[in-house]
Amino acid sequence: MKVLALDNLQQVGIDVFVKEGIEVDVKGKMTPEELAAVINKYDAVVVRGATKATAATFENASRIKVIGRAGSGTDNIDKLAATKKGVVVMNTPGGNTVTTGEHAISMMMALARQIPQATASMKAGKWEKNKFMGTELTDKVLGVVGLGAIGKVVADRALGLKMVVVAFDPYMSKEDAGRLGVEMVALDELYRRSDFITYHTPLTPETKGMVNAANIAKMKDGVYLINCARGAIVNDADLLAALASGKVRGAALDVYATEPPPPDLPLLAHPNVVLTPHLGASTTEAQEKVAVLIAEQICDFLKKGTIRNSVNFPSVAGELLPTLKPFLSLGERLGAFHGQQLAVPVKELKVEYLGEVGKLSTAPITISVLKGLLQYQTEEVNLVNARMVAEERGIKVSEAKAQKCEPYASLLKVTAVTDQGESSVSGTVFGGAPKIVQIDAFAIEAELSGGILMLQNQDVPGVVGRVGTFLGEKGINIAGLQLGRREVGGTAVSLINVDNVVPENVLAQLRKLPNITAARYLVF
Repeated sequence: MKVLALDNLQQVGIDVFVKEGIEVDVKGKMTPEELAAVINKYDAVVVRGATKATAATFENASRIKVIGRAGSGTDNIDKLAATKKGVVVMNTPGGNTVTTGEHAISMMMALARQIPQATASMKAGKWEKNKFMGTELTDKVLGVVGLGAIGKVVADRALGLKMVVVAFDPYMSKEDAGRLGVEMVALDELYRRSDFITYHTPLTPETKGMVNAANIAKMKDGVYLINCARGAIVNDADLLAALASGKVRGAALDVYATEPPPPDLPLLAHPNVVLTPHLGASTTEAQEKVAVLIAEQICDFLKKGTIRNSVNFPSVAGELLPTLKPFLSLGERLGAFHGQQLAVPVKELKVEYLGEVGKLSTAPITISVLKGLLQYQTEEVNLVNARMVAEERGIKVSEAKAQKCEPYASLLKVTAVTDQGESSVSGTVFGGAPKIVQIDAFAIEAELSGGILMLQNQDVPGVVGRVGTFLGEKGINIAGLQLGRREVGGTAVSLINVDNVVPENVLAQLRKLPNITAARYLVF
């Protein structure tokens, strides 16, 4: 067996391979084309953040079995292309948690005391003691947006600095936060009370551009902002304007929408902005830790077939996969259905296995359901850590089995419990393809693939015709249409398979059509 280690992987990681008797070639950064040219010489590849493994990299791959990322993010690996080729993609989630949290604290302290600016002044031969008046952290309020693994580290360190910590995380309960010594508040209250605000959220449609003019207006005058999460969380133009007006007294940025940022980015030149080149995970300890972790995982996979921390493959014995695979796909899509539908946190997830599917090893299927649900809340979830992430978010998970489920041989039912009640969706496998067969009390059959427009409407004549005409006018082609209702003239559900993306402005117009009560675009 042979491994290619790229991006100057730390020697401690190389030593793991050598100790296990696996041959390893050590190289620096490679282009996707260069990697594609040599990939068939290796059973495994290890990358950090520099080398990109694109679809072209895997196009003619035949020998490689696993590609590992020494770090948590796998944006530089085309996971779909890898999966199609049967290549397991592994990462090391949590390996950078402490060091990234510590970096956020460091950025906050540098911001409060203007340390970078004072250093630059001293190196310029100046003594400007009165210019750099700082701010104490003791008794100041720190608002933590996103109380995941990194957010918890930041909160813990800030409490040690005698700060008052408030947090917003829609997936964290007040009780769990209270055990950390943190007060959970609504986002608007966090903005209103905080002297410092630090962001630790994944990049999702909800968090993209959340640091904008409207939200900044809700903050204290003279607030300090820290972003060590994702660059696109910040609207650069709105932040610059707030710095100019004094609404934001200072900002510390480690991440940027484009990396490296363009040299003419105005924030780079602003005197009240502290900047670092994405150093959150850049400590010797963190890099050595993830190098050892990924090397150990790859060795276990190559020598024992054990899969750990995979982002595209379930942790299950290879001989069981052909039977389980269709139900793994079904479970993930039923979870994704809830994940895209629900606007409030899930408190409990009930997974019921009815009929023949209950005789299988159902734990991986439940994990697939969780992954489908949670992928719309965090970037870090995968088939290995989905259950752990659910536990961190206080989601109770239960399984139940029953022998019969007529008229189906197998039926999978997923019920999500929230403060607003219960919602359920059921599905089965027909000809190897996952299909939905019931939404709450509505019997309806449709393939869970591609884009689906889901409508709720009053069951009256003309609704389907109006919707079809409207979508045609918008250039959206209908590939399939399924209807479900409980009674004539009551509420009905429509699932419309479409060939085109349905943007939010079109959904808003759909909701205004007569007798339409809800419209949502889902992707599977």
